[in-house]
Amino acid sequence: MENGRLPTVGKPIRCRAAVSRKPGEPLAIEEVTVDPPMPHEVRIRIICTSLCHSDITFWRMKDPPGCFPRIFGHEAVGIVESVGENVDEVTEGDVVIPTFMSDCGECADCKSKKSNLCSKLPFKVSPWMPRYETSRFKDLNGEVLYHFLFVSSFIEYTVVDVAHVTKIDPATPPNRACLIGCGVSTGVGAAWRTANVEAGSTVAIFGLGSIGLAVAEGARLCGAARIIGVDVNPDKFEIGKKFGVTDFVNAGNTDNKSLSQMVNEMTGGGADYCFECVGLASLVHEAYASCRKGWGKTVVLGVDKPGSQLTFSSFDVLHNGKSLMGSLFGGLKAKSDIPILLRRYMDKELQLDEFVTHEIGFEDINKAFELLIEGKCLRCVIWMGK
Repeated sequence: MENGRLPTVGKPIRCRAAVSRKPGEPLAIEEVTVDPPMPHEVRIRIICTSLCHSDITFWRMKDPPGCFPRIFGHEAVGIVESVGENVDEVTEGDVVIPTFMSDCGECADCKSKKSNLCSKLPFKVSPWMPRYETSRFKDLNGEVLYHFLFVSSFIEYTVVDVAHVTKIDPATPPNRACLIGCGVSTGVGAAWRTANVEAGSTVAIFGLGSIGLAVAEGARLCGAARIIGVDVNPDKFEIGKKFGVTDFVNAGNTDNKSLSQMVNEMTGGGADYCFECVGLASLVHEAYASCRKGWGKTVVLGVDKPGSQLTFSSFDVLHNGKSLMGSLFGGLKAKSDIPILLRRYMDKELQLDEFVTHEIGFEDINKAFELLIEGKCLRCVIWMGK
């Protein structure tokens, strides 16, 4: 320590990163350099990180916004190693969660209760830091390595803009806290914040991956009476029961009925709330057709391929009085809502343990990709130091 500060402060750090060099190819553990934080930035030592399906989507992507070489990862928890100028809300030693959505606290959107879509640092799939459009990472040959979703957590040290950092209670287990960085928050938030699911209501969830199961967990916490899970994999029903799923529709075996016919018959006219968690235009249409006329709400969480279009009949829109909305990061405002979710976990209300099916060391990171691609895991937590 120098004057109570770490000797690395203000200097580049050499550390290990899992670098993605080519689309779809295994990540390589390499020595890289991480620059000190610029003004409004924070350098973080990652404790653990988890793999999300969005990492896989962009890891496979051959065309823009896919770009290489890149450091993926965007669900993580870490400790602040140093801060740049103009950073006062976190300090060295704080435990933090980085998030892909910013919460600047200054723009009209961040000041409003109605939105979590910051307009000062808007969300985009960028290879850079948000304020400067530059990278903080280089390999040992001096080649720039690209960032991912403003987080890049498959590395021992990362740099994140302070608008993308939320301080958390250090007593929270890091291998559970990291899940709140994306997937679980997105699903729970969509039920809790975006849809505002009411007690006693009926919910239908299309796709029971981690996001869909997190929607079920959110709906359960909101007191939904019926939670219908729709998936092509019948094994998902047993898993879904842990998170409050009460009924199941096997999308691969519907006796020539559409999914919306099935849901409408089960609910006597449609669910109060429907959630699309796959990212298929056809499934958004089925979800919209599955929600009740007059007050049904359909929330889209799935990420579809670029250029995908939705088409609705003007007659149906006018006569059915339904709502259709999108939800990024579950409508959550990171700095105020993440501490609430973690407190609910610590109070044994919100389930997080059940999402973690595997835990591995950093050198085995490619195993996490294999498990998620094969559908053998929900969340695989990757420990940096184990």
